[in-house]
Amino acid sequence: MSQSRVTAPQISATEKPKGPASYFPSIEEKYGKPMQHWIDLTVQLLDSGLSHMETVNHLKEKHQLGHGHANAIVAYVKAKLAE
Repeated sequence: MSQSRVTAPQISATEKPKGPASYFPSIEEKYGKPMQHWIDLTVQLLDSGLSHMETVNHLKEKHQLGHGHANAIVAYVKAKLAE
């Protein structure tokens, strides 16, 4: 398996993440997949040429994510890709 371009943060049970990552524990709980799944999917969508909002809409329409959750994932991935 190849190394992901963007890796999910390791958030401990006692840690209170800030920014988009603050949504990650509830995203994993609600949708039943690890954050790395959503991050890898988002990287692929952005690499395919989709804009921020097109990627958010794809996650909402094709994977039934809520708007806030989808937007948090895209914002996190875009920030990490820009580093």
